[in-house]
Amino acid sequence: MMQLTAWAVLLPLIAGFVLLFARMGGLRLQRSLNLLVVLGLVFMSIEMVKLSLTGVHQVYLAGNWIAPFGIVFVLDQLSALMVLITSLLALGALWYAIATKYDKQGSHFHVLFQLQLFGLNGAFLTGDVFNLFVFFEVLLLASYGLLLHGGGRLRTKAGLHYVVINLIGSTLFLFAVGALYGAVGTLNIADMAAKISVAPAEDLGLIAAAGLLLLVVFGVKAAMFPLYLWLPNAYAQTSAPVAALFAIMTKVGIYSIIRVHGTIFGEQAGDLASFYTPWVLGLGLITLLLAAFGVMAARGLREQVAYLVLASVATLLIGVGLNSPQALAATLYYLIHSTLIAGGMFLLADIISRGRGVHEDRFEPAPIIPNAILIGSVFMFGAVAMTGMPPLSGFFGKVLILAAALENSWFFAILAVVLVASLLMIIAMARAGSLLFYRTQPVDVLPGEPLNVAALGAVIGLLAISPILVIFANPVTAYTELVSIQVFDNATYIEAVLSTPATQRVE
Repeated sequence: MMQLTAWAVLLPLIAGFVLLFARMGGLRLQRSLNLLVVLGLVFMSIEMVKLSLTGVHQVYLAGNWIAPFGIVFVLDQLSALMVLITSLLALGALWYAIATKYDKQGSHFHVLFQLQLFGLNGAFLTGDVFNLFVFFEVLLLASYGLLLHGGGRLRTKAGLHYVVINLIGSTLFLFAVGALYGAVGTLNIADMAAKISVAPAEDLGLIAAAGLLLLVVFGVKAAMFPLYLWLPNAYAQTSAPVAALFAIMTKVGIYSIIRVHGTIFGEQAGDLASFYTPWVLGLGLITLLLAAFGVMAARGLREQVAYLVLASVATLLIGVGLNSPQALAATLYYLIHSTLIAGGMFLLADIISRGRGVHEDRFEPAPIIPNAILIGSVFMFGAVAMTGMPPLSGFFGKVLILAAALENSWFFAILAVVLVASLLMIIAMARAGSLLFYRTQPVDVLPGEPLNVAALGAVIGLLAISPILVIFANPVTAYTELVSIQVFDNATYIEAVLSTPATQRVE
């Protein structure tokens, strides 16, 4: 079953090359193949989650080279969960792209889509920092093309900012990786954790500095204050299915902090144990407050959803900064909710924009949109879920994180920021709903496109995760607790990676 770990990475790579040649067979063939592969990834990721429930780390040694000398992929409960979320989000985004024919607006959409999944799955499954850098570059290269898909002046301008900030981030990543390699002589995460635990005192300063530099890099990916300015414009200007797929991109930064910093600076790291968590917690609080102001100040629905994504990232950073198994379990529950709901809201914003014609998604009075009652109801459902109001899963996720913060010395600051930010976001979403669906102008002919039922199906499919998380809250939280316990058990991770033997050849 260890090959399952490798196939989750290889399948989208192979599919990307196949889709490149499938262009000769027409768009219908590309769509069919892409959907088939993404469905395959969904079933594969479900099998990976079931396999991870055994509690055993599945280590795949690429080329049969043992760690720390070769490329290692590690499947555990956290990586399996991230791959599953990615697959479900990709299915919704791809279905919407096909239903609305966004994929016809430029070249190589389906190829780039699969290469994006290749980079994402590789980042979630790799066991060393250098290959994490490589997969970051792969997913970023694919995201550059997807972001600009369809063209346009504003999209190109936003894409330029996105490219520049990520190039700077990649450069800093190399500096951090070089510094860590110079200090401990390895880039395998498990091996680094083992060597940092016995590092001489004179090297701790260099290791801590490299660790903080790496935190800056992951902060760029996660859109952490003050490195978040690229996100709202980039997500608001790109096409809806790409923005929906990008809802997982910021979570790659969050995952990397949990995986890399949580492992190499775990309890075994001595004086450097968890030294980064106050930074994550403090910057998460600032990010949440500024994101709430951004939600209030947004001029259009897509921009508002982009700031809501930023707020969800900040909430996750707070959970990671609390640095306890209980907090991490709550964070993962909120991560499942926020990723899929954000994807659904980007798609819904596009449906509303199409229905309003030339007014698009701007917050200004416009004629009523087709099927306004149905779309308005879906919007209200998404707004309740996104802002964390009861009875949907966003509310339970925030309550779980606040409950985990009770023993933290920053509790009252966390409580105040979360409550104030939530109130601001609720007010902003209520205002947005009022402008979009109530302050409408009477007209004889509806200005926008009729409702695309197939596209709305993708929205409802992604938003359905919220009631599912509420109805099955008990087994889901039990699973996230298992994941968090395994993540904090660094000794088992290190032993599993470093003790996996090479496979003996049979003559």
